[in-house]
Amino acid sequence: MNSAPRNASRQTRQDRAGSETSARDRYPDALRAGALLVVVFGHWIATLPRLENGLMTSTDHLLLVWTGAGVLTWVLQVVPLFVFVSAAVSADGAQRRLEQGHRQLHWWAGRALGLARPTVTYLAVLVAFVILAAYTGGRLLGPLNHSLTVHLWFLMMLLGVQALLPLSVWADRRWGLKAVAGLLLIAATVDVLRAGLATPADLLELGTRVTGNGGGIGWLNAAVVWLLPQQLGIAWKRGRFSGLGTGLALLLLGLLWLAAAVASGYPVAMVDGAFGAPSNLLPPTLALVGVMWVQVGAVLACEGPVRRLLERRRVDRMVTILGALGMPLYLWHKLAELPAAWLGERLGLPIDAGIPGEVGFWLGRLWWILLCIVAVAPVMVAVVTFEMSRKRDVVSATGTPAILAGGAALLGGIIVSLALGALPGAIVGLAGVAAASWLLRAHPQPMRES
Repeated sequence: MNSAPRNASRQTRQDRAGSETSARDRYPDALRAGALLVVVFGHWIATLPRLENGLMTSTDHLLLVWTGAGVLTWVLQVVPLFVFVSAAVSADGAQRRLEQGHRQLHWWAGRALGLARPTVTYLAVLVAFVILAAYTGGRLLGPLNHSLTVHLWFLMMLLGVQALLPLSVWADRRWGLKAVAGLLLIAATVDVLRAGLATPADLLELGTRVTGNGGGIGWLNAAVVWLLPQQLGIAWKRGRFSGLGTGLALLLLGLLWLAAAVASGYPVAMVDGAFGAPSNLLPPTLALVGVMWVQVGAVLACEGPVRRLLERRRVDRMVTILGALGMPLYLWHKLAELPAAWLGERLGLPIDAGIPGEVGFWLGRLWWILLCIVAVAPVMVAVVTFEMSRKRDVVSATGTPAILAGGAALLGGIIVSLALGALPGAIVGLAGVAAASWLLRAHPQPMRES
């Protein structure tokens, strides 16, 4: 007797969902999907297998064998772009939560839980590989040990800046673009203090002094530099700047900024090839801001043509698929290097192509990327199948002690995995991330409505 009201209610929900889907701005989705693809292919390109007698014994990083590759990172370092777009997408929701008096901590718990659950699966699979390698004497795990966990730093950074999203929204509402200027001033002050400048003339060697002076106070920029694209993304969403002219101006500013930074001694590369070398990333430096200007300028300059392209149904569908697969692909793409190396050995392919400038180097890079694509395809099928079969819409915790403990466990697990690699980092990290996945969910889970 009640089927008609239930059907009407269901239809109403479906209509609302369809309306929300059709009203969704696809441009930010396309930007995020593109950024993740750039990161994935950039990581594969940067990994250089080294073979002896046809067997992989070690790996190099592209930046360590080709100094000119540093300029490529001005395009491949797309984390500022991802933070910028994510902030623009999340700004309205954060504003509503502030106005309605909802606690940002609860929203953050949901985001943290959403990252913890698939990360548990990834680390569990890594642990299985570690155990298998221990019993079979597997060679490939050693050369790729740290490569299998190094990309997890992005999750840690993203959780950190998103925790401060309400502060960024509040700052934009109160000061507008002055909030961006304030963060720029703080970032510049931190680098100046880190450099220990004695005279104004020392500014000409700012980059050399900053990167040669250890971390110290520079670690403050681990927050400030990544908050800059978040603040800028909120300002963009609020319409505080836009248009082709502004985009071209920001592109020019970014290129001049990067040129001046390199001239003063900052490293050309915006990612790290080896730990302990002069770095723009550990901790972040003022040079990284130049990359942000370039990327934000490109977002504005390309907005018109890309939006017209997104009006094509086929392109829009592709963006939807890439958006759904983006984070799983990011999380699992490094694992594909294990079977790719195994296949390269077995097939006798030139995955060790020597160094840039030698005959066959880029052909070897192409073979390596193709092997990674072949290897990642079944991994993604398995991951998507597993994620679709597990319980979805898990309700996150609301208690502050549980959220804080879960957040600490998640960040701790990721840090250990980063520092120690798959062995033993994944083993210890799995315990922390699994604990986070349990702490960050409500106990018991509320009953779902029929």
